[in-house]
Amino acid sequence: MSDASSLYSFTISPNGPVFDLPLYVARDEGLFEKHGLKVEFAKAFDPLNTSKDPFQRQKEVLYESGKASAYNLCEWAGLDRSEKSGRGSRVFSLRPAVAAQALVTFDEDIQEPRDLEGVAVGINELTGSHYTTLQLLEGTIPREGIILEHAGSPHVRYEALKRGEIKVIAIMEPFISLALKEGAHIVAVNYYRGSEVISPDVPEQYREAYVAAVNEAADRIKANFDKYKHHIVKQVEGKLKPEELFSHFVHYTRSKPLDEKRFDYTYEWMKTWNLTPGISSYHALVA
Repeated sequence: MSDASSLYSFTISPNGPVFDLPLYVARDEGLFEKHGLKVEFAKAFDPLNTSKDPFQRQKEVLYESGKASAYNLCEWAGLDRSEKSGRGSRVFSLRPAVAAQALVTFDEDIQEPRDLEGVAVGINELTGSHYTTLQLLEGTIPREGIILEHAGSPHVRYEALKRGEIKVIAIMEPFISLALKEGAHIVAVNYYRGSEVISPDVPEQYREAYVAAVNEAADRIKANFDKYKHHIVKQVEGKLKPEELFSHFVHYTRSKPLDEKRFDYTYEWMKTWNLTPGISSYHALVA
């Protein structure tokens, strides 16, 4: 372990526990220090931030204000935020968490994606729930029949679903397990990688050290996911026990680069939905 005085300080803007789990493990088990880093979260995760404007949400505010050097989010949003960042940011790698976004409902008349033509799906604007829902539905129903409604953060949109304010939402863990426990059913599922956005101001050796530490943490989670489930269910405040969290709606693997071929396909797809002006190059958005 490195001497504390020689550690490079690195501050992270928090995401949901299902995505930040490798960071918790790397922090708690000394893996960041092993790789020469002193890593702290800029603030505790705020599960209720519901702004439709991504740059008014906690992750982006902390990063853009210079109070954090890195954060993770979905692959598409990583490109979107890097393209629009006032501070300047780039996608450094694809994150270890491979999570499911599930379309869930309590409505017995909705059983498959085809039942969602003309039905509003609750999402969080320009996050994984938004992009994955478009991908899930565009091969099943006409694009013009896909209706998305900004319904806020996962906690907020799940509560709206339970109150009957919206018929179906896109959601990830621990809310998938909670929804199934409380009587909802799944209409469709899409697994996706996210991206690690790291400030170009951070020297490359420390960006690489950060990813190396997170990869070691991912290996530990993969070897014994049950050991770490309590971090994820904490988000739902006692409504779900660690052993009630399913093991198959998220898994963890080693981070890898976002290569140019993948970027090209992703970026072109975003252009077809007018989710990017389409003027940026691979090297402008990816480190």
